[in-house]
Amino acid sequence: MNKKVLTFILLILSIFIFTGCSSSNNKSKSSGTNEVKASETKLKADKVQVFTFHATKRCATCIAIGKLSGETVEEYYQPELRDGKIEVREINIDLPENKELAEKFQASGSSLKINAIYDGQDYITEDTAVWRLTSNPDQYKSYLKNKIDNLLGK
Repeated sequence: MNKKVLTFILLILSIFIFTGCSSSNNKSKSSGTNEVKASETKLKADKVQVFTFHATKRCATCIAIGKLSGETVEEYYQPELRDGKIEVREINIDLPENKELAEKFQASGSSLKINAIYDGQDYITEDTAVWRLTSNPDQYKSYLKNKIDNLLGK
């Protein structure tokens, strides 16, 4: 009896481990975009979009993500902003004029989405790590700067 229970538990654990590993490596091609990890992309992006999506009602952390993302881009990427190589925006998904953009980025709530565009092809990722970095603005900015630098081939 104990051997059966142990076998069952090991089977369940194996399923969780396999599912977790396989889901983190999936690429999504819905809405005409590709989702890849930034580390998989070794090319220099033609353009980078840093978009904070949110609802009309926002929590303090959601507000901080938008603020810190904007500050990071403004502080470190003035030439790229002027040249249109980087775009940073906060987008309210509740507004009808943002519906199409929210669908393209598969944004249904508060999220930071980064789109690296190569030869006209979108490579959209959602960055969930920023949620835990908002209490330390310097760490947040350093993290996001490093991510953008990698996409720009710096």
